[in-house]
Amino acid sequence: MFSLRRIFLYQRPMIEFLQVLSSKGVQNFMNELFATIQKFFTDDEWYYMQLGNQPILQMTFQGKNGKWTCYAQVHEEQPIFFFFSVCPVNVPEEKRPVLSEFITRANYGLKVGNFEMDFSDGEIRYKTSINVENDSLSGAIIRNLVYANLWTMDRYLTGILSVIYGDVTPVEALQKSEE
Repeated sequence: MFSLRRIFLYQRPMIEFLQVLSSKGVQNFMNELFATIQKFFTDDEWYYMQLGNQPILQMTFQGKNGKWTCYAQVHEEQPIFFFFSVCPVNVPEEKRPVLSEFITRANYGLKVGNFEMDFSDGEIRYKTSINVENDSLSGAIIRNLVYANLWTMDRYLTGILSVIYGDVTPVEALQKSEE
């Protein structure tokens, strides 16, 4: 007689084997993804350091309007590459509401990436990312993602700083940033 229980018992070891094989395949893919990112930054002559054993690279960038820390990261469980530019100053608590207006207005017109602010400590960062599941990551794609990020942070940095330190409204700061 046909038994679902028997089929399940026979299939269980195979399912467990496929899960282990799949996780090893995923780990290999993630390692290759991280190696591709490291190769890009090495070939592009960036100075960077890896944060411990994590798939994260830390580096600095000097733009026209300031200098800031950047992070290139591979998500540990999903094939997603992130690039972050972290604003060199944290927003004081009393300025966070007005800065959130500025970044919301800036985000509205952006084509690639977005600004984020951590309300608990005032950190602002610009994030670009790409999901490469069932695909590969090339140097050209990394370059586009990284340099769009850097250009955007540099473009809006003076606006961010003028809202924090000046007596400038978010609308005025955004207009100056986008001139």
